[in-house]
Amino acid sequence: MTKLDVLKKQYQKAVERLEEILEKEKNDIIRDSAIKRFEFTFDLSWKLIKAFLEEEKGIKCVSPKECFKEAYRQGLINYDDVWLKMTDWRNEAVHVYGEKFADSFYAKLPETLKLFRLLKKII
Repeated sequence: MTKLDVLKKQYQKAVERLEEILEKEKNDIIRDSAIKRFEFTFDLSWKLIKAFLEEEKGIKCVSPKECFKEAYRQGLINYDDVWLKMTDWRNEAVHVYGEKFADSFYAKLPETLKLFRLLKKII
């Protein structure tokens, strides 16, 4: 089993877990869990793209933004600046936390889920 195969399975599970939590009625625990699941899913998304580009195209990338940009260039994903914004959101979620931020960030999660689902279908 290749690294890409392992990441595909992990990513699929992460997307399912994010979908699961976003279907629940929001409260503080659900919100915080959804944000944490976003972090896992985001990390797996760029690592999946990285592995795909390396194994299938022979292209190396080392950071999330670099991998997303290369995925655009290769036609793997359609251009959507939300992918790049997600990198910043993920970094904020890890380093800055407060009720106002958490509520604002939680509202963005359905948009991110759409892109995660699309990537799941593509790879």
